[in-house]
Amino acid sequence: MSIVTLTTDWNTNDYYVGAIKGKILSRCPQIQIIDISHQVPAFNISNAAFILRNSFHNFPPGSIHIIGVNTEGGKDIPFLLVEYKKHFFIGTDNGIFGLLFSEETDRIISLNSPKDLKSFTSFSVFADTACKLAGGEKPESLGKPVKEFRQRIPIRAAIDKNVLTGSVIYIDSFRNAITNISEDLFERIGKGQDFEIYVQSNHYVIKKINRYYNETPAGEILAIFNSVGLLEIAMNSGNVADLLGLAINSGIRVKFSEKQEEGKQAAAKSRTR
Repeated sequence: MSIVTLTTDWNTNDYYVGAIKGKILSRCPQIQIIDISHQVPAFNISNAAFILRNSFHNFPPGSIHIIGVNTEGGKDIPFLLVEYKKHFFIGTDNGIFGLLFSEETDRIISLNSPKDLKSFTSFSVFADTACKLAGGEKPESLGKPVKEFRQRIPIRAAIDKNVLTGSVIYIDSFRNAITNISEDLFERIGKGQDFEIYVQSNHYVIKKINRYYNETPAGEILAIFNSVGLLEIAMNSGNVADLLGLAINSGIRVKFSEKQEEGKQAAAKSRTR
């Protein structure tokens, strides 16, 4: 059984979700449709990319992912089918594919569009493409191969000596603030040194990384590396984003202390005397 996922900014109160599911199931009743999210803020491809990037790899190989966010296309904005790590992604070439993938894709197909293309492109193009793929049609038969898609580079954390400067890239449903500082980068730059995490300003400082949320008393601010390996600012049983006024692009700074290294050098000097 083929799996088709939906990631959209439609909101489940509108008819769009029901319409596209009905069309897919009418043409391909053997397909299983999975909702990843319909709560993406309107036109926000960065938010959609974050959600899909951190969820698609949990689905079986061969899964088909429809991206219904900012889908309006045209002569210079093609609709694409992209194969990546044995998964298929269908969406508009609006920059989202550059945010989705961290490695080279396997192939990119610019999809054929019907002459009487309507505004609801996910219904008229994406659903048809998903059904054809699920029915066994080859990707190359659905359009023409192209070499690239529009690039939109995600903002990376900056490194300046012993300081990491990152930003909030996602606010989850618990109002926790997820940053673009990865655990790997934190460990590589910090090298086990003491640190201070400054949230928004010098007024809010965190000096430890939790393994669990409840290590910190209820109502207090904490830092934790979440399930996708990114530094998250949270509050045990609370709402940190609203309390601290955190939003997308809010600044997070990590300053590593050099005291440990200075202590090692002093100890080494004493041994050589």
